[in-house]
Amino acid sequence: MPEIIPDLHPLLVHFPIALISVSAFIHAAAIVMRGKHACAVHCAILAHTTLWLGALAALPAAFFGWLAFNSVNHDEASHAAMLVHRNWALATVAALALLAGWDAWRSKVDTVPARWFTGAVIVAWGMVAATAWHGGELVYRHGLGVMSLPAAEHGRITGHGHASFMDDGAHTDAMPREDNAQEQSRNHSHDAHSH
Repeated sequence: MPEIIPDLHPLLVHFPIALISVSAFIHAAAIVMRGKHACAVHCAILAHTTLWLGALAALPAAFFGWLAFNSVNHDEASHAAMLVHRNWALATVAALALLAGWDAWRSKVDTVPARWFTGAVIVAWGMVAATAWHGGELVYRHGLGVMSLPAAEHGRITGHGHASFMDDGAHTDAMPREDNAQEQSRNHSHDAHSH
């Protein structure tokens, strides 16, 4: 099980991202259609439901993110980026839980949400987007949670690369090796600093 822990976070995290994105959009649509269209009630039901489901889906995503945080090898720069992502994630989960709890307690499922509440959901969606951005940075900028390319042979990394449209689309099966600070050390001890 420990070897798949980092894989469970990206598997689960896309559900709250999608659900809260839909919820924010549908909250706004319900406000726009309030009193003008019979569809406003249907939008309200969908807005409330996606908010509740998104907040619930954020809990296991955050839990497995926490486990991944403590299990992947990383260097100091990656660790600093991980702290930023973690802090955004904790604040976002707290905001989603607060909004969903308030909404479930105070609202009927078919009631068009108040404007202030819709604004709060849109702010929470922005928090989800910022958290997702920082998570993407961990993978695509710092290379966390991905397997490395095969070992270099004669100064080249075995792999497959594509050229851009600017150079006739010609490509080769070997990519030039890049010297990179990320290659220095992926073994980073969590004992060296506090979380």
